[in-house]
Amino acid sequence: MRIGIFDPYLDTLSGGEKYMLSVASCLAQEHEVFIFWDKEKEVEVRQSALEKLGIDLSSVKFYSNIFDKKTSLLSRFAQSWKFDAIVYLSDGSIPLVGTRLYVHFQFPIEWVNGKSPKTKLKLSFVKDVVCNSYFTKHFIDRKLNVNSKVLYPPVVINRDEKTKRENVILHVGRLYVDEKGSNYKKQDIMIKVFKKMVDNGLKDWRLIIVVGARDKGRASLNKLREMSKGYGIEVIENPSQEELWESYSKAAIYWHATGFDEDLEKHPERAEHFGISTVEAMGTGVVPVVINAGGQKEIVEDGKNGYLWNNLVEFTHRTESLIKDPKLMGKMSKEAIVRSKIFSKDRFCRDLKNIIS
Repeated sequence: MRIGIFDPYLDTLSGGEKYMLSVASCLAQEHEVFIFWDKEKEVEVRQSALEKLGIDLSSVKFYSNIFDKKTSLLSRFAQSWKFDAIVYLSDGSIPLVGTRLYVHFQFPIEWVNGKSPKTKLKLSFVKDVVCNSYFTKHFIDRKLNVNSKVLYPPVVINRDEKTKRENVILHVGRLYVDEKGSNYKKQDIMIKVFKKMVDNGLKDWRLIIVVGARDKGRASLNKLREMSKGYGIEVIENPSQEELWESYSKAAIYWHATGFDEDLEKHPERAEHFGISTVEAMGTGVVPVVINAGGQKEIVEDGKNGYLWNNLVEFTHRTESLIKDPKLMGKMSKEAIVRSKIFSKDRFCRDLKNIIS
């Protein structure tokens, strides 16, 4: 088949892009696959995908972006006929195309009017709706009155076996601050928790915060670094793949707090919709202590391969219980590795091909 892939955020290359470019890579094993994007930026996207995400797009081609706002509806419709199927990452929008359309949602879209005649008309042309987690599915199905399919993201593990485990607590996530000045990934909250633990007697442990940051986030990045002064806290900005896996490989505990102190029923988009970094950490044997919200609940089996927490007291106590009990930490570390394997790329490709066939 001739398949087109569209992701409106290829200039950022975060978790959603890892998902969509993995879709392209998997389907290219058996089909002719094209990415809709500015062809002048093709080399840049290919290089960034390999360097930042570890995804080789050598078997994938590029095609002019038929979803560009400058492209007329008539032209888009006509060009879409050249494809047997299109996989479209939605930011809440649903396009009209002249071929089989698979719409993928990475997050809830509570601001969309799912009952409008226009939305219903567009949905009638959609072959399948696919979500990245049951958390996302719950809100998408309710909003659009559909029965979407869940395809968990693929997670490739690249543990550095030469790196020794250290007394390190790790968090990995992009740095994004909303209009109210709140950190989406709650890096500031985790820094405050760690500082309090140190003030209460924690010794010989470090916190590493790895962030993906853009120029406009410079002020927020500087604020995190200012908060960290005087404590064993390191903020790493935009690491290479090698540096990222070195951080995973040396860590013992993984923290995640996205969605903390948010009304997630009213604003579910503020939760972690899946949690690729949590799986990456678990795959290297790092024990997760993560918030009991969003997609995290689908990854971590509480008390078996990590801990889920509901408030900052639990967050602190469950972290301390691991630090005080190396035997428990070791047991959970092994279980975390086992759990991570159900999110493999092989599983992702196999399930994807069952959806798009």
